[in-house]
Amino acid sequence: MKKIFIPMCIVAALASCNQENKQAEVITYPETRKGEVVDTYFGTEVKDPYRWLEDDRSDETAAWVKVQNEVTFGYLEKIPFRNQIKNKLEELWNYEKIGAPFTEGDYTFYMKNDGLQNQYVLYRKDKEGNEEVFLDPNKFSEDGTTSLAGLQFSKDSKTVAYAISEGGSDWRKFIIMDVASRTILEDTLVDIKFSGISWKGNEGFYYSSYDKPTGSELSAMTDHHKLYYHQLGTPQSEDKVVFGLDQKRRYIGGSVTEDDKYLIITAANSTYGNELYIKNLTDPKSKIITLIDNFENDYYVIENEGDKLFIVTDKDAPNSKIVTADAKNPTASWVDFIPETENVLSPTTGAGYFFAHYMKDAISQVKQYDYQGNLVREVELPGVGTAGGFGGKKEDTTLYYSFTNYITAGTIYSYEPKEGKTEVYEKSKAKFNSDDFESKQVFYTSKDGTKVPMIISYKKGTKLNGENPTILYGYGGFNASLTPYFSIVNAIWMENGGVYAVPNLRGGGEYGKKWHEAGIQMQKQNVFDDFIAAGEYLIKEGYTSPDFLAISGGSNGGLLVGACMTQRSDLFKVALPAVGVLDMLRYHTFTAGAGWGYDYGTADQSKEMFEYLLGYSPVHNVKKGVEYPATLITTGDHDDRVVPAHSFKFAAELQEKQSGTNPVLIRIEVKAGHGAGKPLSKIIEENADIQAFTLYNMGVRKLSN
Repeated sequence: MKKIFIPMCIVAALASCNQENKQAEVITYPETRKGEVVDTYFGTEVKDPYRWLEDDRSDETAAWVKVQNEVTFGYLEKIPFRNQIKNKLEELWNYEKIGAPFTEGDYTFYMKNDGLQNQYVLYRKDKEGNEEVFLDPNKFSEDGTTSLAGLQFSKDSKTVAYAISEGGSDWRKFIIMDVASRTILEDTLVDIKFSGISWKGNEGFYYSSYDKPTGSELSAMTDHHKLYYHQLGTPQSEDKVVFGLDQKRRYIGGSVTEDDKYLIITAANSTYGNELYIKNLTDPKSKIITLIDNFENDYYVIENEGDKLFIVTDKDAPNSKIVTADAKNPTASWVDFIPETENVLSPTTGAGYFFAHYMKDAISQVKQYDYQGNLVREVELPGVGTAGGFGGKKEDTTLYYSFTNYITAGTIYSYEPKEGKTEVYEKSKAKFNSDDFESKQVFYTSKDGTKVPMIISYKKGTKLNGENPTILYGYGGFNASLTPYFSIVNAIWMENGGVYAVPNLRGGGEYGKKWHEAGIQMQKQNVFDDFIAAGEYLIKEGYTSPDFLAISGGSNGGLLVGACMTQRSDLFKVALPAVGVLDMLRYHTFTAGAGWGYDYGTADQSKEMFEYLLGYSPVHNVKKGVEYPATLITTGDHDDRVVPAHSFKFAAELQEKQSGTNPVLIRIEVKAGHGAGKPLSKIIEENADIQAFTLYNMGVRKLSN
């Protein structure tokens, strides 16, 4: 057992501890057994003493999880304002939330949460306005950990197939139901992963999955995806493989065009770059035709008009564009339809129009085009922030979109494409006064001179005295863009006097392919440098100081936190790595992790890549004698996206080697995965613990309200 002494003192709100008046609370960490595993990479031996924690089915691992949680929750229970934060989260979250409606047959459907329901409920209204529950995921399981993970209606809207996730796992079950009577029609389809549902008419649908892995289904490698077709009324065992039997691909997707004419197949081995195939469904003798036979760029078919395919791609267009191709003559030259611009394009279609969503410094702009490529209008948005939506069927006459930013609760708007008319459809009922807060975008300089945007949000009147508790949140990877959004969790943080800052790091998609590739593989350090520079900017400008600065991120963002806290332990008071990729030498050996190789590279790739990964891998860069920030690692025992072994090993390394008094704890959610579908009660509890831990370790002992 290792003991660590934590200074304890009672002081005013948002004040640091008086170093002359300490009492000591002793944290006794569980002893984590060290094994003798050694791997050799290109002649270099690397010890892996906690390899045994990768076995998620062993009793020893289960016992370790149990005792770690006992220590963590024992610590959290002593924070005097923990329940105060939890109660405030429940209070602010307790309002009716309604999603954008959509029409299927004679019904209008929409998601609704009465306030504190663990899962949103799917309702429907008939033409007379009679409302009823269509699907209530809160009844899927007693504890709310089984969630609705997707659904798709048949072309005539008389049958629906919906997916459920149990305990947050990426593995899905599909249930097929009659829409009118809500009667289950056949046996549940099982063992489905990374799949959509795409109907071919009314007789069946396409879906994707892997063979069930040998060993643990939560951690064993899954790297051979297949596209299947399920015919209604037949057992799953008779489902035919449409694509992937003779081609080994890690990710395969299939979708049917809205007119039922073409099956579109995408195939990839990593998270960037894909092959593209089509099959004419109106000709029973047709074969699958190759449109793209390499993985050098991204391609997907967004729409078709007969044999004309509209394809979104970043080939010769780092910010993406839409081109057209002839399905009957796919080798003919493709023609630009909506050309590339200086801003990143993410289009949608609906009501017979294309909507070009652009990001300008992570802020939304939307332009409407007709099917001839003519600009109809720029959509006037309600403000500066993030707009999402504008998608629907061709025959729809009204579309919907949401608008939000860091200090504006999400509101749903209706939009009439022919007139360009926008109206509020559902205004947020959140008890949050945006007028009391401000959000500003700044540009700071990273280590190599690159200008990086960051949005900083806080309560009006906040003094730039270096004493504001601040959360610096980041991601920086996989071409993902962090755009402004409202969060009850962040609202509570700012209500309590905190600053919330989000930089748009390289590795993300905010400025297109070049921005993404500036933060991958041998350029990954740029991402960490950008994040560190953001922290230095906040300190320099007086928003905060190292005693009041926390860093936060999940998944790839968990890697970001792990790398930055091990590289610059002096800069941060608190570190909050969530479901992080933390063992960079072995991440690709679990589930579908090898698909992340485009962003990270792998330790098997080359000696240079191995040495680069070893140089920043958080698990391998914890040093004895260093005082790391107060750290609360969070993960879920059912996370089969980024397996919890990453977090387990990082916690073990930190607990063994931590110097000084900052606590190192790991909070392991039971029956929870990577985050999707997590019940609201667990979300509230986890975020209350995170905020309480963060403020407490910044010296706060009492909240003002």
